[in-house]
Order: sequence, then C-alpha cells, then structure tokens
Amino acid sequence: MGLARLLLVIIFGIAAASWAVVDGQREARFKCSSQGKTCRSLVDYLSPNETTLGHIQKLFNLKHVLDIVGANALPSTTRGNRTVKKGEIIKIPFQCMCSNGTGLSNKTPRYTIQKGDTLSHIAMEVFSRLVTYPQLQTLNNIPDPTKIQPGQKVWIPLPCSCDQVAGTDAVHYGYVVATGNSFPQIAQQYGTTLDTLLDLNGISDPKSLQAGQIIDVPLKACSSSVKNDSLDYPLLVANGTDTYTANGCVKCSCNSAANNATLQCEPSQVKPYRWGKCPAMLCGSSTIGNITSTSTCTRTICAYDGYNNNRTIATALVNESTCPAPTESGASRISFQGWGWNHLFTALHFICFCVCLLQ
Repeated sequence: MGLARLLLVIIFGIAAASWAVVDGQREARFKCSSQGKTCRSLVDYLSPNETTLGHIQKLFNLKHVLDIVGANALPSTTRGNRTVKKGEIIKIPFQCMCSNGTGLSNKTPRYTIQKGDTLSHIAMEVFSRLVTYPQLQTLNNIPDPTKIQPGQKVWIPLPCSCDQVAGTDAVHYGYVVATGNSFPQIAQQYGTTLDTLLDLNGISDPKSLQAGQIIDVPLKACSSSVKNDSLDYPLLVANGTDTYTANGCVKCSCNSAANNATLQCEPSQVKPYRWGKCPAMLCGSSTIGNITSTSTCTRTICAYDGYNNNRTIATALVNESTCPAPTESGASRISFQGWGWNHLFTALHFICFCVCLLQ
C-alpha cells in the first residue's frame, strides 16, 4: 500500500503541475520562465451570449476596438457595434507577464463587480471559464468570497507565456479546445508539432484532450525592425493576425508562415486616437510599406520603425529576401521535437528510483 500510495502521489504531482480541476473546470497554467518579462499574448473568448465587439472591448479593458479587429484580422472598417453571436469565438489580445514560472495577464483586465455577482458566476459565465473562482479569490486576496461588494474590482488572471519556442519568438495563444479536436489536428492547423504542444502543456497522453480545455498554442511571429525605444517594442504579431499601432496610424500584418517572415506595415487609413492626425511616415518620398527598389532576390522596403510620445513615427529602409530559402520538410514549424517523451522518461526514471529505495 505504501508503494502504491507513493506512485499515486508522484503521478498526481506531475499532472497537477500544469492543470487543476475545479467543479469540472480546468485551470490553465502556462509555463513562463522569463521572470518579469512582458509580451503580447492571445486568448479565445467564447461569448456566453449575443453582444458586441464594443462590449467585449470594455470587458477586457482594451484601449480601442481596433485591438480586437486586428487580433481577429477583421476589416479595418469594423466598428464596436458589430454583433458577436452567442458561442462565437473572439481572440483577445493582452499583455502577459512572467512571474514564478507562470504567465498571467499583467494585472488586467479588471472587472467591476455587479449586484448579484458571485466569483463563480464571474469566472464561469462572464469570462466564459477562462479562469476559475479559486484563482479569483486567491490572486485578489479575497478572504471571504461570499462578502464581495458591488463596485469592487477584481483582477481576471488570463493564462499566457512570453517564452521562446525552440529559440524563436512566438505569440502564445490560449486556444479553447472545440468538441472533436485532437492534438495532431491543432498542431497541423497552427503550424507546430505534436511534441511541442504536449511539452508546452505538460501533457503526456494526447488522448486526454478535452473540449473546453485551454491549451498553449505557439503561433509564429513575424520579425520587425521596430527599435527598442519605441513605445510598442517588442512588436510581436502572430501569423494570421494584424495589429494597429502608433495610436492607430499604422497597421501591421503577419500573413506568411514562411521562415523569417517580415512584418508588413502600412498607413492604417483609420481615424487615429489620441493624435488629431497621423504624422508623416516617409522614407524620403516613399511611404511605409512601399517598395523603393528591387534586385535579384532582394527588395528594399520603407519599413515602420516605431513611434514615441512626440507624435513622431520612425521609418527605416529594410532589405528583404524574395527568393525562397531551401528548407527541409516541416522546418518552418515551431518545434520541440522529442521533449514531450523526454519529460515522460524522466518521470518514469524518478518512479523507478523511488521503488528501488523502498526495496
């Protein structure tokens, strides 16, 4: 009985390192080893009822509805009154911070408690199971969850990570698993590998995937020339998404899964916020996004280089390769080949060691 109990404790401990289950709801914990680092992340929000983009923007404390428009690659003409149907999934962009080996949204969003709210209702209904009520209680230092008051603000700790994947920057995406999903399907859809997904999520059995579970999916990010003193540095934009930066004056898109994909930026053509009008965005006589010259396998583009509070947008001439680089099949995928199995073997070796001690 002693040996069996020990094995159960070890196995349970390994599983609990990445997941906890509360009232049938799995608490997502994303590994994030870059202590104190902040970055851009994404998470799925499954709308619990019919609403609007403007309401979701305010719920998640986003600065502008363009934040949602870009993350979901919607037309730039989309406005806050755009209807979101019940059950529709909207990608939410937010700032992540790494602390103590885990990534959580950087003290946002903050939700104002309404009359009749409970922590369970806020977690399960308002924020559609992105968090659990024990998380809300613990991380907001609420001694008695039955005594929360209307007007009180609580932090909603969304799961995230800022870690590189296989030495490459990535945007970590909190993906809500749909019914019928499998790890191989998700890996193929988002250009990663099965081993990468299993390792990132601390899962040894790919068949254990459950609908509604939130998993860490690394999305390839396009490289950019943004300077480190720019207010939007580092500008990580996930493949298949856009972002509006420089107070809405610049639209940057990442639409290529190729290796070394470069962020493509251009004037946004939308009304800026904070600034009355957008400043000049020129490289000589060329506007950002324009090709200034071409040669064999190379072209020079007027690239977005960052912005500051002095209503200035910097530009730079950047050379881009136009000839495809020879790569092995699957080399463009973000991968940690074999890491999932390595962790499993380590756990098995530890169990065998414990067994030998008891003999």
